[in-house]
Amino acid sequence: MPNRLAHETSPYLLQHADNPVDWWPWSAEAFEEARKRNVPVLLSVGYSSCHWCHVMAHESFEDQETADQLNAHFVSVKVDREERPDVDAVYMEAVQAATGQGGWPMTVFLTPDAEPFYFGTYFPPAPRHGMPSFQQVLEGVHSAWADRRDEVAEVAGKIVRDLAGREISYGDSRAPGEEQLAAALLGLTREYDPQRGGFGGAPKFPPSMVVEFLLRHHARTGAEGALQMARDTCERMARGGIYDQLGGGFARYSVDRDWVVPHFEKMLYDNALLCRVYAHLWRSTGSELARRVALETADFMVRELRTNEGGFSSALDADSDDGTGKHVEGAYYVWTPAQLREVLGDEDAELAVRYFGVTEEGTFEEGLSVLQLPQQEQDFDADRVASVRERLLRARSGRPAPGRDDKVVAAWNGLAIAALAETGAYFDRPDLVEAALGAADLLVRLHLDEHARLARTSKDGQAGANAGVLEDYADVAEGFLALASVTGEGVWLEFAGFLLDHVLTRFADPESGALFDTALDAEKLIRRPQDPTDNATPSGWTAAAGALLSYAAQTGAEAHRTAAEKALGVVKALGPRVPRFVGWGLAVAEALLDGPREVAVVGPGLTDEGTRALHRTALLGTAPGAVVAVGTPDSEEFPLLAGRPLVDGEPTAFVCRNFTCDAPTTDPERLRSALTD
Repeated sequence: MPNRLAHETSPYLLQHADNPVDWWPWSAEAFEEARKRNVPVLLSVGYSSCHWCHVMAHESFEDQETADQLNAHFVSVKVDREERPDVDAVYMEAVQAATGQGGWPMTVFLTPDAEPFYFGTYFPPAPRHGMPSFQQVLEGVHSAWADRRDEVAEVAGKIVRDLAGREISYGDSRAPGEEQLAAALLGLTREYDPQRGGFGGAPKFPPSMVVEFLLRHHARTGAEGALQMARDTCERMARGGIYDQLGGGFARYSVDRDWVVPHFEKMLYDNALLCRVYAHLWRSTGSELARRVALETADFMVRELRTNEGGFSSALDADSDDGTGKHVEGAYYVWTPAQLREVLGDEDAELAVRYFGVTEEGTFEEGLSVLQLPQQEQDFDADRVASVRERLLRARSGRPAPGRDDKVVAAWNGLAIAALAETGAYFDRPDLVEAALGAADLLVRLHLDEHARLARTSKDGQAGANAGVLEDYADVAEGFLALASVTGEGVWLEFAGFLLDHVLTRFADPESGALFDTALDAEKLIRRPQDPTDNATPSGWTAAAGALLSYAAQTGAEAHRTAAEKALGVVKALGPRVPRFVGWGLAVAEALLDGPREVAVVGPGLTDEGTRALHRTALLGTAPGAVVAVGTPDSEEFPLLAGRPLVDGEPTAFVCRNFTCDAPTTDPERLRSALTD
């Protein structure tokens, strides 16, 4: 008989609806039940494409004996971290503070007042590698609750007090200057892996936000070392197993330093960020590899993640059926030489073995290889390689596909909108711009209420009940601003303004300029979450700073620019110390130091060839964070167009920054120079 999770919309929660565990969703009713029964709460947090979440579910939550123990002595609450990033953030902070590490599945034991007192991540079904079994943990917690309640209460109270006392250094409410950005670049250089690209050791995550900073820093200062780190990192990732060499798109991270073996889940946010990174790398360098990867990643998102409603799904699982009924990590993506021969025949299989780095021993597990590009592509016949790739992709499509988490997360769709809009504009792919518009329409239609408040998620055309957090407002505003610049439709600028007004009134501290991850009127947790550092996505804090700055440049809104500058104060403090974790904040600071430049293109409309030429040149400018408005002279849709007449009746571009404007030009080459010098 299904438990309470059967009524939820989260694919992750629905995966547990048939567990014998009497699960509750996160709710006041669950904690009231714990108070009534006088038992602790087991909080289990994960997400649908999490490999070890599936493992623990199979080993423990599907086990009747374990379920009986849970049901007798606990109220069990299951949370999808992607639906409730606020709950995840608060308790992950406690887990990391107590254990020095964190991860998912996250397992936390709480009092009925939601105060944590015991922590962990994955627990095995039997003692292993020094870890107790999950049933041993349950017995120990139950005994402590029954026999040492005062001690449990003391521990919980101390943890909550410690969390409440953790203060974030806001800097001095001034944005980073040249000195701090130079120190951040030096710090990145020290952590850079010159042999393999990327930063630090294994596991290696795609450093999307750091690469954006490096590209902007090079564009503003000409620092060749910054461009070299960005270019080499992107090339190594694109040639590694972390990139899907057949279908496009990136896995979440590489388990090794060489980008060979990925953790195979594919997340929307990674692919949106990396699509944009590679498009911007092409814009800076003209790299053919960057162009190909940007387009293939965009096509992957549209082909495999777009929902029937026009939004983009959260993720594809790492695991899938290996063809024998076993659910195995990476089964959809890996190959043996024999499998290649079966699809391609001996001669083309030999080419594929050399081209993709497939070995008899395997580069993954049990003789299986992840496809890579270890050779230079020019050493192979392009037409023959294209035929091989097409046949392998067709054969792979016959394998059981990984599961898809179909929920639409507002923030990640905002990132996808920005990436698809810009990639479509750069490479003359109107279908990608249309896909971005479709996702934006869905967010407006389904996620925004009449007060422009965002729902965090939707699924199957139904908005979820959870309120949007700061990253949702910031990333959706970022996507809408990019869409406004690409399409010339000012309504997207207007929608971005609605969202950013909420950032100013409901998420910002009016005194310090600090930003909170949840709104002033959001559900109260044991701590109001607040984190300015990037994780796999830009922090809501720095993403908001970037969107506020761009909106101010488009509209002249002084309040938004001031808020952006104040928010960047924390980057001034953190950038020189931990640059890898404030990459997006550093990128926004580069835009602030450059102005950012404001480009107004006026003409008869985007059906006019001259207007299109100037508009495309403006979009391809590498000046950090430049904003672009296009329309007819004095169009009311974009404030930047006010007072901008045609010159000699011709389409004209105006470039301004810091209240100073260049002479207007009708020449795309002069405009290009104005946006690269």
